[in-house]
Amino acid sequence: MKWLITLTTLFLSFFVLAANPVSDQDLATLRHFALDEQPQPPMMSKTLNTDRIPSRNYPMQPPLIPHKIDNYQVDLKVNKCMSCHARSRVEETQARMISVTHYMDRDGNFLAELSPRRYFCQQCHVVQTDAKPLVHNNFTDLDTIIGQEK
Repeated sequence: MKWLITLTTLFLSFFVLAANPVSDQDLATLRHFALDEQPQPPMMSKTLNTDRIPSRNYPMQPPLIPHKIDNYQVDLKVNKCMSCHARSRVEETQARMISVTHYMDRDGNFLAELSPRRYFCQQCHVVQTDAKPLVHNNFTDLDTIIGQEK
């Protein structure tokens, strides 16, 4: 019985929609070009190579990469990031060591090597660019809020 009611509802909905077509002006969309046009893609944002650690935009945000990573090889055999950020290399390179959480497995056990689930750095970390923000961000970190209350 339920399937009959559902089928009847779908059938009637189809005819109501077919009888009242929606025009292009009635649709709310973020598209800035017609469907039959090929828009010009925007210019790629320039990667900033300042080697300065930018502040984070929200709590628990993975740190941004403050340098270029063009042609860095990160695959199953090589992780170029670890040539500077591994525990054994940070004293020599003066790079920040990756978080100890990157040496933990999913059960919380510490490993001698980088955890396989944290191996591909760019799945969380991205380079800093000069791109304009897509949306307004008024995030205020907790330290600033506490400082304003005093």
